Parts: sequence; structure tokens; C-alpha cells
Amino acid sequence: MKTFADEFATLNIDAMSLRMYATTTEDVERALLNPTGDLTSLMALLSPAAMAYLEPMAQQAAALTRQRFGANLGLFIPLYVSNLCANECDYCGFSMSNKVKRKTLSLDELNQEVAIIKQRGFDSVLLVSGEHETKVGPSYFEAIMPYIKAQFSHVAIEIQPLETLDYQRLAWLGVDAVMVYQETYRPHTYAKHHTRGKKQDFNYRLTSADRIANAGIDKIGLGVLLGLDDWRMDALLMAHHLDYLEKTYWRTRYSISLPRLRPCTGGITPKVELSDAGLVQLICAFRLFNPQVEMSLSTRELPSLRDNLLPLGITHLSAGSSTQPGGYHNPKTELDQFDINDERTVEQVVSALKLRGFNPLWKDWEMAWINVP
Repeated sequence: MKTFADEFATLNIDAMSLRMYATTTEDVERALLNPTGDLTSLMALLSPAAMAYLEPMAQQAAALTRQRFGANLGLFIPLYVSNLCANECDYCGFSMSNKVKRKTLSLDELNQEVAIIKQRGFDSVLLVSGEHETKVGPSYFEAIMPYIKAQFSHVAIEIQPLETLDYQRLAWLGVDAVMVYQETYRPHTYAKHHTRGKKQDFNYRLTSADRIANAGIDKIGLGVLLGLDDWRMDALLMAHHLDYLEKTYWRTRYSISLPRLRPCTGGITPKVELSDAGLVQLICAFRLFNPQVEMSLSTRELPSLRDNLLPLGITHLSAGSSTQPGGYHNPKTELDQFDINDERTVEQVVSALKLRGFNPLWKDWEMAWINVP
């Protein structure tokens, strides 16, 4: 069966990069006239030449976002269930060589975390773990999913890539969405940062979305860790991935995440810095390219920047996040995956959204809506 890895192998990435960096202002102006679904237009909008057009890009992006999503912003919270990991990734606090205390939540500990999350009003949760097949593999999530699904209307997972049958079992147990971020679409850079463990297999991770879609999962989340390589090219290659998936698995919904590399235990500094203006360019370019794709924004960014980015294309927002297992019940532990920049309480974030005219959504999903006889 054909996968994105087959299509990816046909891309001449060096030629694409040369073409992007040769983009002229005339190319950008043409792209602004017809950006939707056009990868050539997106290339121009991601180019350095497009930085001079941030204002018209932002105006168009804001109008498209409001037209498609209204003033609604979905709220979710990550629930870290384990920091065990069998991979060596030099940008992650959970990397196996880092000297941190390892923990996997028991059902009782999960109950403590869930009680706090529910008290804060959340009905959408993202389960996150390190990648450890034996101790936090499919069997662990199959064991906890009945309990988690009974507590939340929408359950997403961000764990190690699995086989299609594993995804099917999790779908039957109530998983609504799966996030599998490629980190970088540049194979040489990928190999440099992933030096041990199953995550070394670039193509296995690259084809994860094909397996997720074939398993019947409703939504797939793509993402790159901006700063590992040239963020412009990583974003463009992710767009090729998104375009392929939407055309191949058109019944599936898609989201993207654009996290910047953040400090963590044993972590690295970015190879290519992404400025705040560059992040604005990325969000606007993707909204112009794909008016219906969902975009999430995490607590990696500063509160003021997060608030200003919201109108430009963001549809989902985390709040009050902890990036450590057991971090809601016991926030003083030191097991973070990365540093958080927006440390506002959930109430403070909700207030800020309402002041800016947004409608915070705690729930916009019900399984009964797709279980029509």
C-alpha cells in the first residue's frame, strides 16, 4: 500500500529550498491572490520575501479564521501519564539518558489528576507519554482508556507510533484523535537528534499518519519542532504531508501544531531561530493555505504573544498545563518535558479570551454525532 513515505521520496527538497529563497515580492503578491490549496503559493508565503507582507497576510488569515470558526476557541489540557522513554532525543527532557526520576501514573494517581482537571472545567484531554513500548505501550493505554473516556468527551493521545491494529483497538475504546509529530522532515537532521531507540526510524514515524487514518481515527495531528532545522522548509514539507493526507484520507480531520524548541533538561539550542514575527508568518501562511485545518497553540509561548496570535488562525488552546506526570496533584516535582512560558491559571486564560471577544469552548464533540444508524 502506498504511503506518504513513497511521495516524500519523490520530493527534491534541495530544489524546493532554492526556489523558496529565490522568491520575489511579485511571487508573494501572486500567492496572496490565490493561496488556498496551492503548495506553490504557500512556498511563497513562507519565504523571507513574504515577511514584508505580514499585515495583509494577517488580515486575510483573521478573516478566514472568523469565517470558518467564528469566535470559538476549543480548550484542552495535556495529561502526562509517564516520562519513561526508550529513545535518545537531545531536545527532550524525557530522553532516556537524562538523570530524572521516572514515573508512570497508576489508576489511583490518574484519578487524582483527572479530578483536578475536571474541577477546572476541561472536557477535552490530551494523554501524553514518553515512548516506551513495554511499560507504556498499547496495553497500558488499553487499560486506562475505559476510565479516561468515561470522564472526557474528547480524548486525544500523543504517544509512540503504533501499528494499525493497535490504533484500531484504541479507537474502539474511545480515542478520538492521535498526534504524531515528525519533529523535522529533514532526514539528516532527524538522524542527528535521534540517536537511540525506535524513534530513529524516520520512515516508520513518517508513515504513522497513514496507519492512523487506516485505523479509522477521526482526527490526526501533525507537527514539527521549529528550530531543529530550517523552519521554513520543515513547515513546507509538513504542508506536503497534510496535502497528501487530505487527498488520500478525505474522511479524516486534521490539525497542525507549530511548537518552538524550548529549554529542557539536557536540551539543545535551536539550529535556526524562529522569531515572533516568523511565527506570525507561519500561522498566517497555513491559514491562507488551508482555511479548514485546526491549529493548536501550547503554553510554550508567552501570554502576551499567545493572546495576540489567537485571531490569526488558532482554533485550539491549552491552558493551566503541566508537562510532568502527576504535575496537577503534585506540581513541585521536577520531571518536566520542557519549560512552560504561559503559567496563567485556567481562569486567567479564560478571562483573557473573553476580553478579546472569543468564546471559550469546553466541549464541541459528542460520539453520538458520528454513530448514526
